[in-house]
Amino acid sequence: MNISAVINTYNAGEHLEKVLEALKSFDEIVVCDMESTDNTLDIARRFGCKIVTFPRNNSNICEPARDFAIHSASNPWVLVVDADEIVPPSLKEYLYSRVADPAFNAALLIPRLNCFMGRHIHGLPDYQLRFFPRDTTIWPPTIHSRPKVQVPIEKIPASRKDLYLVHLDDSPVSDRMAKLNRYTDNELSRRVSRRFSAPAMLFRPVWFFIRSFFMGGTWREGRRGIAKAYLDTIYQMMLICKITERDITGSPAHTGSPTGYINNNTPNNR
Repeated sequence: MNISAVINTYNAGEHLEKVLEALKSFDEIVVCDMESTDNTLDIARRFGCKIVTFPRNNSNICEPARDFAIHSASNPWVLVVDADEIVPPSLKEYLYSRVADPAFNAALLIPRLNCFMGRHIHGLPDYQLRFFPRDTTIWPPTIHSRPKVQVPIEKIPASRKDLYLVHLDDSPVSDRMAKLNRYTDNELSRRVSRRFSAPAMLFRPVWFFIRSFFMGGTWREGRRGIAKAYLDTIYQMMLICKITERDITGSPAHTGSPTGYINNNTPNNR
């Protein structure tokens, strides 16, 4: 069975060459571009990618283009890769070995290794649902959504370190804070009826710090781990404050002007 690797891009030239180099032995590479203005398309053409365009309009997230990208693929199995993720050769071989089995009919949660403050940060795996059959998968167009599949979901064991996606993004804290602001603005639109009680406002951020630092294993990283847990907590605090502001003042959700493109779909990228 053949596999298409699918990438959504917007001004993704920084890492794209390394990403495509790691994908070049797949049967097809589909680049779904949201009207880039840098050298993204030049790089994609140089690697012989199939290029399709999804109008960016006013969107600053990639999820609205995900479903279009997946169904632009020619092959029955699809691997979705962000434009700053490296697929190791062992993962490619693993995926082809799975689809070569006639009995295989599942979507795969793939573990990912993230960077933070100059080094990879180790903790619980950052699992991403990225491998699935094309024709029975739908990706909802909302931030932090994940694909809806009609097959069983399997998880690659966390012990298989050789199969981890490698996330190259290592944005400075100032950029991450700006991203948190965009994320929470976008998340307001899918939390229309959400509200937080006073106790929830007090304890929800504490719970997220505990989940990130202790349960997520970032305590192993010393000061870096504390900083990472702080950012995860700040995200929740910002979201709580914005939802509470909307609830108390009756003002509509703030959407602002798009100031950047978020090329991921999970809170763990923060």
